[in-house]
Amino acid sequence: MADVGRWLYPKPGATAQGATDPANRGPFVFDDGKTKSLFFSLDQLQSRMNKAQPDALEVDYTKTMMAFLLLVPSPRHLAMIGLGGGSLVRFCHRHLPHSHMTAVEINPAVVALRDEFQLPPDSDRLTVLLADGADYVRASADTLDVLLVDGFDHDGQAPQLCTQAFYDDCYRALDAQGVLVVNLHHDHPEHALYMSRIRQSFGAGVFELASQEKSNSVVFACKDSRIDIAHLRACDVSHCSAELLHQLKPEFDRLTWHAR
Repeated sequence: MADVGRWLYPKPGATAQGATDPANRGPFVFDDGKTKSLFFSLDQLQSRMNKAQPDALEVDYTKTMMAFLLLVPSPRHLAMIGLGGGSLVRFCHRHLPHSHMTAVEINPAVVALRDEFQLPPDSDRLTVLLADGADYVRASADTLDVLLVDGFDHDGQAPQLCTQAFYDDCYRALDAQGVLVVNLHHDHPEHALYMSRIRQSFGAGVFELASQEKSNSVVFACKDSRIDIAHLRACDVSHCSAELLHQLKPEFDRLTWHAR
């Protein structure tokens, strides 16, 4: 029988792989030879990295989230709530050389996996914080150009990242032209409630797009402007590098010409 991969469970007492849980709660790492994946439980994929191209985006919804570049081509300060396997961190670190990035993760076992998933070290361009994302956003008034919220744990969407107070804090954290990008599960029973809270915070500046695999719903919220498909279609991508467009233009085209 062919070897289809292996689970990289943490060694007893080691921190580099995180900590297992008797209820099968991770994080767990699975290596199939070509890709390395992060799971929070044995049936919940959180992130996937191509080992030959670690900076590439492998999961569809992450490409959808990167459509913020249509609205903010060169963010000065980009914050990410939820680290996971670091796909967005690696991609943005490679393709946005003039942006400072702050990644905030509440789970120390996930942060401990940063070397396993080849995250760049902290520098003047990147800071990885072990903290509650809700606390970080609350303290970041008017400082962020882009805020990406992708905060999930083994129970699903982190409840403190879905409250009305949190979305109000997101609005205050952004500068005047800032954009919030939120990854939601489209079939979550509280999806409509979360959308209504985002709209209450951001008013007319909210637009929702389904990722290609349809299970994820990515919400874009602009602080002081209206956003819709026509707005996205008018955006210029000439600022993007050829390497970035090779990965993202098919998704940009799908969003702007085929989204419903």
